[in-house]
Amino acid sequence: MLVLVAPGQGAQTPGFLTPWLDLPGVEDRLRALSAAADLDLVHYGTNADADEIRDTAVAQPLLVAAGLISAAALGDVSPGAVAGHSVGEITAAVLAGVLDDTAALTLVRKRGLAMAEAAAITATGMSALLGGDPDTTVAHLEKLGLTPANVNGAGQIVAAGTMEQLAALEADKPEGVRRVVALKVAGAFHTRHMGPAVDTLAKAAQELTPGDPKITYISNKDGQAVATGAEVLERLVGQVANPVRWDLCMETFKELGVTAILEVCPGGTLTGLAKRALPGVKTLALKTPDDLDAARELIAAAADSAADAAGANA
Repeated sequence: MLVLVAPGQGAQTPGFLTPWLDLPGVEDRLRALSAAADLDLVHYGTNADADEIRDTAVAQPLLVAAGLISAAALGDVSPGAVAGHSVGEITAAVLAGVLDDTAALTLVRKRGLAMAEAAAITATGMSALLGGDPDTTVAHLEKLGLTPANVNGAGQIVAAGTMEQLAALEADKPEGVRRVVALKVAGAFHTRHMGPAVDTLAKAAQELTPGDPKITYISNKDGQAVATGAEVLERLVGQVANPVRWDLCMETFKELGVTAILEVCPGGTLTGLAKRALPGVKTLALKTPDDLDAARELIAAAADSAADAAGANA
């Protein structure tokens, strides 16, 4: 079974969309997505520098747009399930048929602006912790007043809180943690610090009419499949102030019988986690159009594997 996944904030790099604009129709679609977001995504994906695209209000629409144009470039794909990490959940919602392009870009632009405003209230940030026992790490973070904002599996937890709390973490790492890496994000996402953004997003969501997922949609909240569009939208709203449980998403992939994971542009982060947490599962990250042929081969192989499994169970 193939799972299609979409990365979250921090995956973007300067100029990463430049080669995609050489594909027929991509620039036109990106300009349409720009109009929906009221943001020049062509500029931000090609000419903007690292500081410009680190801005939460820019990064989030840019990532969703990148995921959508790269997924479309694959052609007709029927994955067994879809999921996204943090803002990637909005990309996944489009891939599952819950939202259309316009609704998704309108929502993600409001999400990015609201989260940026919430982050400006207090100086906050996030740091990735590599290694260590999860239970020990979480207990240590809570002692320091930090939130385990992303429990990513594969030995990685992301802590979030005030800059003072993160400085204390640097000086006092949990037992077994090899490294603490400050992330290039503008605030403590998926924590109580994002509370003001939840209210703004809830109002924005009321203006949308979601469809029910046509493909199994796996939620960051608890790694479970969500059956209705209304619940997907409700979870998208609340998730900005709640931890991302990507570890549980990967557990569900395993339970569903995943054989291949394909990460849309700008891929790499989630396939990296999968390689460590899901040994034996084939992975591929879409970075540039040069990866499309290999991605299509992966999709075909996963379809053959699914057909063989269905035949064996008939």
